[in-house]
Amino acid sequence: MIQALPKIVSFEEFIDEKPSIGHYELHNGVIVEMSQPLGEHEEIVVFLAERFTLEYSRLNLPYGIPKTVLIKPLESETAYSPDVLLLNRPNLATEPRWKNQSTVSYAESIPLLVEVVSTNWRDDYLNKAGDYEKMGILEYWIVDYLGLGGRRFIGNPKQPTISIYQLVEGEYQVSQFRKSDRILSPTFPQLNLTAQEIFAAGL
Repeated sequence: MIQALPKIVSFEEFIDEKPSIGHYELHNGVIVEMSQPLGEHEEIVVFLAERFTLEYSRLNLPYGIPKTVLIKPLESETAYSPDVLLLNRPNLATEPRWKNQSTVSYAESIPLLVEVVSTNWRDDYLNKAGDYEKMGILEYWIVDYLGLGGRRFIGNPKQPTISIYQLVEGEYQVSQFRKSDRILSPTFPQLNLTAQEIFAAGL
């Protein structure tokens, strides 16, 4: 049986064609339907969004966490919808796709973002990490609360792990946190959280 090749679309076609129901991303011109996340996944998303909001409000920083915003690398027909996206609101005025498409492309607009791992873990550890690094996004979290990622990413034996990628001289350096490890965030250095507290939000 010959398998049909997926239809390749531009970013503009993706914006026009993607269904209004469901969660979709654009991966190198291919529209990808994302699986419905588990309840635990969403609890962690809510918990982190609340903690980040408390922290940037306490520090009086001009940030915000939107509900649905796309990240589009400038040089590819790709658009990601991260689980938690921290926006630097003053920089949105420089974003050409912000007003009409709720889309950002500049690293200066994105101090921090988070992906909570689902069954498509390769996207988070491989594709997105590579694209976010190339874009120059300073801080990227992968919250792997079920320990699904490949052993080369989270070790052997697999266990729940938070990987924080920090951009250093144009390349990501990763720090990993498990169990009672205190999270070290470049964006929020005074954030008082352990890995286990984040994992427990989904229980």
